[in-house]
Amino acid sequence: MQTEVIYNPATLEKIVDVSYGGTKDTEDAIQAAHQAFPQWSSMTARERSGLLYKANQLMLEQAEELAITLTSEQGKPLQESRGEIKSAASFLLWYAEEANRLYGETIPSSMPSKRLMVIPQAIGVVGAITPWNFPASMITRKLAPALAAGCTVILKPAPETPLTAIKIVKILEEAGLPRGVVNLVTGDAKAIGSSLLNSEIVRLITFTGSTEVGKYLIKESSHTVKKLSLELGGHAPILVFDDAQIDQAVDLTLASKFRNAGQTCICANRVYVQRSIFQQFTDKLIAKVKEMKLGDGLEDGTDIGPLINLSAKEKVQRHLDDAVAKGAKVIKIDNKETSGLKGHFYSPTILTNVTDDMRVMYEETFGPIIPIQPFDEEDEAITKANDTNYGLAAYMFTKNLDRSVRVMEKLQYGIVGINDVFPALAEAPFGGIKQSGIGKEGGHHGINEFVEMKYVSMGIER
Repeated sequence: MQTEVIYNPATLEKIVDVSYGGTKDTEDAIQAAHQAFPQWSSMTARERSGLLYKANQLMLEQAEELAITLTSEQGKPLQESRGEIKSAASFLLWYAEEANRLYGETIPSSMPSKRLMVIPQAIGVVGAITPWNFPASMITRKLAPALAAGCTVILKPAPETPLTAIKIVKILEEAGLPRGVVNLVTGDAKAIGSSLLNSEIVRLITFTGSTEVGKYLIKESSHTVKKLSLELGGHAPILVFDDAQIDQAVDLTLASKFRNAGQTCICANRVYVQRSIFQQFTDKLIAKVKEMKLGDGLEDGTDIGPLINLSAKEKVQRHLDDAVAKGAKVIKIDNKETSGLKGHFYSPTILTNVTDDMRVMYEETFGPIIPIQPFDEEDEAITKANDTNYGLAAYMFTKNLDRSVRVMEKLQYGIVGINDVFPALAEAPFGGIKQSGIGKEGGHHGINEFVEMKYVSMGIER
């Protein structure tokens, strides 16, 4: 059996060998899901709900073990991992409840001899492809609604972070999930993905990852006309207006940007600050960043962990080099003791004197760099914020209610945070517009991605 080594990105030490699957493993998983689907989809919603409730309880009971595993393979600070496990469990709880609320409808007929109904039914076998940056919550955000709806699943986690996925699947088994309902395949991304895309059995691909890969999935899924649910890249702006509570804006900007070392699809990528408070905001930001600790996520007091791998670190450096070459002023916060760190660490960096042609202002950096640019008028900030092909999340800080409404309505994003940079909740729809994705995850909207509406027209004798 072929295996792959999983490393800790903070220490570069080997954690364990895991199996490295490919085409044959994926085809076996598809068949297992196909065979399990009739029984699973015919169970009552209440029965499926009970299993998800049990899985939620087990995940919370095993939360610390899961968090340690997550930090070990992914790198984020342990406190962040604990929060992610709690979030992951919340999706199991929410969809345990939503399983019992998947309603159809009756339609008043224009003809006396007809009765019209719409019935939601599970779409079938689902291929779920999840990323490394949130290896727990991105799994349950897909699995929970799929299972609640009656679908069976082939889960392909990111090759960098399979250990959290393995533990989650074991929890689902422990909760009583029937054999074949969830099938985990780790390994060759291209081979696994191709098998899912080419299969006539797999009716839906749900994916979180880059826009580039999303476009590939759109193209290749056309051969079998699959349904797609895609949560893709982002380039989130933060707009800080002069009536904002500055300390709050600084704290939440840092929390957004440096969460998971900047490796999140909805984190702050560019910060626009109204000119009258620009210097004050920047000074406070620098002071706060100097207090942050870079280090191993398993060590107490760590605020920023490593990047996931060397390639990620090199990309961040390319973005910085490009900005410097185009005139950016660099404020690199490297006054902490970092000489003993072996992993893929990158010091938090603030950029001023930035211009719109710099890559950090239009490409997703996925690292701890904050570019800050002043603006004068509200409309100018909105125009700059919308000047992107992405449309996942945007944020603003203001205490003006009228401005909140005006700006919110004009921002071309699927998610808008007003004095809030943590919008993702199990009960709310999450998803972008433009090239940031198709469909929604979370909320009552999320389960609808996994069902098809069957229209029934019944003739009756009067």
